[in-house]
Amino acid sequence: MLSIPWLSSCFLETQILVYILLFGLAAIAILTWPRNKHVVLDPRGRAVLITGCDSGFGNQLAHRLLDMGFTVFAACLFPDGEGAQSLITHASPGQVKVIRLDVTSDKEVEQVKQYVLDNLPDKGLWGLVNNAGISGWGMVEWLTIEKYQRVLDVNLLGGIRTTLAFAPLVRKSKGRMVFLSSISAYVSSVNGIYSLTKAALEKFCDSLRLEMKRFGVKVCIIEPGNFAPATNIHPQANPEKVWDSLPAEAKKIYSKELIEDATNFLNKSLVGGSKNSYEVVDAIVDALTSPTPKARYLVANFVEKGLVYLYLWLPTLLFDQIISLPTTKFRNMSQND
Repeated sequence: MLSIPWLSSCFLETQILVYILLFGLAAIAILTWPRNKHVVLDPRGRAVLITGCDSGFGNQLAHRLLDMGFTVFAACLFPDGEGAQSLITHASPGQVKVIRLDVTSDKEVEQVKQYVLDNLPDKGLWGLVNNAGISGWGMVEWLTIEKYQRVLDVNLLGGIRTTLAFAPLVRKSKGRMVFLSSISAYVSSVNGIYSLTKAALEKFCDSLRLEMKRFGVKVCIIEPGNFAPATNIHPQANPEKVWDSLPAEAKKIYSKELIEDATNFLNKSLVGGSKNSYEVVDAIVDALTSPTPKARYLVANFVEKGLVYLYLWLPTLLFDQIISLPTTKFRNMSQND
């Protein structure tokens, strides 16, 4: 005869499985629920400010929005560069405003704000797209505090600076704020410096989204996977240069062979990324124009999405084992081995 405690245990386990199943079905229903994607927004007389328009997603988005009829404030680090000039020749006179902006400079952010105020079209600033960012890579001890400060200043504080400056204008038009994050906000492997900036940016956006909701402003996060070939955000790394850049203490701990393995692993990963940058641009356009934009747009391939979902659902110990598998073949972890 079966004992009562055993039956109770089975009943509880069955309940848990049922709850998990129902939760999964509900999640699938929400994610696949049809949204109204019909663009009813009239771009004429509306402006969008995009940071990081020199190249990559920012430059391609600016071209797309210009074709749609938006007025674009294209913030570039190099306004005389090839990317900025391509925007000027692409648009009709007055439709694009190419302006210099280093998002780490409070002074330049204020100057750009004044310029935008002086040149706004009739319907004001509809959108702010915080796209500017730089890549960072390496194990924690490989990097100096100056490197951490630089990446944080651009990827996190840069977006916060522009938000503080332009939130009043976007609020007035009840428009959109869009932030470029990454799947690295969830999945981190030998790129903790980049991941921490994106994870922090997402938490900032979560707070901002709730605060702006009462004003009719929608805040959206774009989470691309590996699009390195499409953006060239991180050029191929050289093992010798990586080794030379290491702090002296790190060279005592990590072997040169491991540096070579890790660098080759990075380069292979970069080459294997997607060239279809239009997928990310499509997501940003939807966030700017859809009547019902998503809070998050995960733009990634099947494997990348799978890793994100595993991170969210699996116990940390188990996920750590999975994410560590590609790096287990690195040679000679320590000089002392």
